[in-house]
Amino acid sequence: MGQPLIFSAIDRAVFEYNIIEDGDRILIGASGGKDSTALIEYFAMRSRRKNCNFQYKAVAVQSDFAPPFPENIRKFFEEWNVPFEVIDVDIMGRLKEGRKMNCYWCSTQRRTELLRYAIANGYNKIALGHHLDDILETLLMNMIEHQKLTAMPPVLQYEKYPVKIIRPLCYCAESSIIEHGRKAGYLGWTCTCSYQDNSTRKTARKQLEFLTGGDVRKKQHMFESLKNIDRTYLP
Repeated sequence: MGQPLIFSAIDRAVFEYNIIEDGDRILIGASGGKDSTALIEYFAMRSRRKNCNFQYKAVAVQSDFAPPFPENIRKFFEEWNVPFEVIDVDIMGRLKEGRKMNCYWCSTQRRTELLRYAIANGYNKIALGHHLDDILETLLMNMIEHQKLTAMPPVLQYEKYPVKIIRPLCYCAESSIIEHGRKAGYLGWTCTCSYQDNSTRKTARKQLEFLTGGDVRKKQHMFESLKNIDRTYLP
C-alpha cells in the first residue's frame, strides 16, 4: 500500500525547496489541529526512512487562556514515537494596556516562543502547518488590505537569527488535509478560545473560494503563478 497522497505532496515540496537537509534539527509547532498533526505524522513517517539524517521535535505553546492540548492527539504522538513537549506561556500577561487580545497577537507570541526555544536548544528550522489555502488567503489579504504582493514562502531565513521557517504543506490543499485527517482519525479539534477575531482571514477564505470555485487545481495554478512572474506586464 502506497503512502497517503498528502505525504507525496509534502515530498514534492521537500525536494523542490530543499526543505529538509542532512543534519537538520527541526522544531515543529504543534497546535493539536489537523494541519500540524498531519505535518508531525509526516515527519514521524519520514524519520523511519533509510538514510534520513535529521532530528525533529514537536512543541506546543500552551497559553494561559486556551484549552489544554488534546489528549487524543497526544496519544497519536505516542504511537508515532514523536518527541513532544508543551511550553506554558502567559500570553495574556504580555498584552499592553489598552490593547485587545486577538488571533494575530496570540499567533505572534506563539511564534516568538518557538523561535526562542529553537535558538536555546540548537534547532535550525521551525516547521509550521500552513497549507496551500493559508498561503493564498494571505496573498489576497496582503494585496487587498496592505497593497503588497507577498504571501508565505515555503522557506524563509530569518535576517537576525540562525533559524529558517519551513512550510512543508505548501502544496497541500486544506481539503486534502481534512480528508486525510478524517481517515487517520484525528480530525475535529480547533481553537475555541473566546478571543477569536480573524474576520479578515475568513473574508479572504470566502474570496479564494469565489475565485477558484473550490477547485484545488485552480488554487495550485495561483500558487504556481507566484513563481512565474513577468514584470514586463506589471506596473
